[in-house]
Amino acid sequence: MAQVNKIDSNATGLRYAEEDSIGTLGTPTWYGLEPNSYNDFGGEIATIARNPINIDRQRQKGVTTDLDAAGGFNHDLVQDNLQDILQGFFFADLRRKGEETVTAVDLDTSNPDEFEVAATAGFLTNSLILGTGFTNAGNNGLFTVTAITTDTSVEVADGELTAEASPPSDAKITVVGHVGAAGDLTIDVSGNLPVLASSSLDFTTLGLIPGEWIWIGGATASDQFFNSENNGFARIFSITANALTLDKTQSTMVTDDGTDTGSGGTNLAIQLFFGRVLKNENTSTLIQRRTYNLERTLGAPDGASPSAIQSEYLVGAVPSELVMNFSGQDKVNLDMNFVATDHETRDAATGVKSGTRPTLAADDAFNTSSDFTRLKMHVLDPTDSNPTALFAYLTDFSITINNNVSPNKAISVLGAFDITAGQFTVSGSATAYFSNVSAVASVRANADVTIDFALVKSRIVDSNTIYSGIVCDLPLLSLGDGRANVEQDEPITLPITKEAAADRDFDHTLLMVFFDYLPSTAN
Repeated sequence: MAQVNKIDSNATGLRYAEEDSIGTLGTPTWYGLEPNSYNDFGGEIATIARNPINIDRQRQKGVTTDLDAAGGFNHDLVQDNLQDILQGFFFADLRRKGEETVTAVDLDTSNPDEFEVAATAGFLTNSLILGTGFTNAGNNGLFTVTAITTDTSVEVADGELTAEASPPSDAKITVVGHVGAAGDLTIDVSGNLPVLASSSLDFTTLGLIPGEWIWIGGATASDQFFNSENNGFARIFSITANALTLDKTQSTMVTDDGTDTGSGGTNLAIQLFFGRVLKNENTSTLIQRRTYNLERTLGAPDGASPSAIQSEYLVGAVPSELVMNFSGQDKVNLDMNFVATDHETRDAATGVKSGTRPTLAADDAFNTSSDFTRLKMHVLDPTDSNPTALFAYLTDFSITINNNVSPNKAISVLGAFDITAGQFTVSGSATAYFSNVSAVASVRANADVTIDFALVKSRIVDSNTIYSGIVCDLPLLSLGDGRANVEQDEPITLPITKEAAADRDFDHTLLMVFFDYLPSTAN
């Protein structure tokens, strides 16, 4: 076997596993990541030299006194592969609608086509569901639920599915929206804020929360509002059984009775789309600290089989800081940093730690040129869901989540025995093209400002082209800086700093929504 004098970076890999308790793995699943680069990944040993008073005036060899374990990496923002680990940075669980693994696809001739599942919580008649991971292509895609057999099956229209007695283990159905009965959903703009109203649909059954974003309208004229201003992304301000009050909307909404003329005609079955919600929670039962083992493989050493690889681990790793970076004509990327209690290495003979290592699914990165469908910063107005933006364009911006974690040191412990989390803070910066002094005035007045953005991308999932997306919302900001940057032969720009705070209405600082499926009109 040829001598190995070096190991290239391309021979390395990165995975993570959630711990049962800090520093302790149970039966782990190691999920793969695709880092672009690393930031000080490993353990830093501290030593103190002996320096006795003696005639030779020389220091003696030091002793090891401490270990600081930490690490970070840069990763492109993708639709699916980061959702799980992002929960750690929010100290929260994803709020999901219905999601179930499918045990069989049944085409009983006496019943409609059925997805057989272990539980049906979150699935409703008229739910829009997305099938993924099935061997038979006909079982992947968007379906409308026609009926539910409690804890047994989710039914769709007869003839839509293909029999599949034993689907792959990752085959599942996910609630991605709901379709209203013909003529049931309308738009009322008689109050301060527009209202998506219903006669029969009970909005409180859909798993939605105030502050969450939805998409209104399907891909065709028959499942969207006639008035185009009423379709698009919208934020829910409040929820009652028959009304969603909306305080951020894609356009300025107008009255619409849910017909094909918007004011009398054929009734339309309007589609609504929603996703998984991730936000910093404000109640103890919903706040969830996660700790991880981070595994970085380091290739095969001299004389070892290529399958016998070295590895290093950050143990008891707590998500510390997350920076979302948005620069013009670039990929959206994240800097993800962790503070850990310990650092371990394993040689090739010992091998990597045990556990399941699923194959990392391909996932395209979002870019800042063509995937932004909404980016808006504006002063909050309780009577206007579509106020004028402070800026037409930004050249770059960033959002930083900081859990302000610190290691707990103690006598008899090399490293740390635990990690303490501080305040959950969200801040950032932006550079905007200057057009008028309203932004400068907003900074001086310490106005209540908000920013949100939506990314939507076409993807190939199970050989089908679908659209997926992410919405990110900071409901309350204070702006700083705001001094115009004037340079010869250049447009005037305005650097802005952002400090987010808990919103008075929703009591969260940052919220994200991951849409597995959106209509083509969202792109």
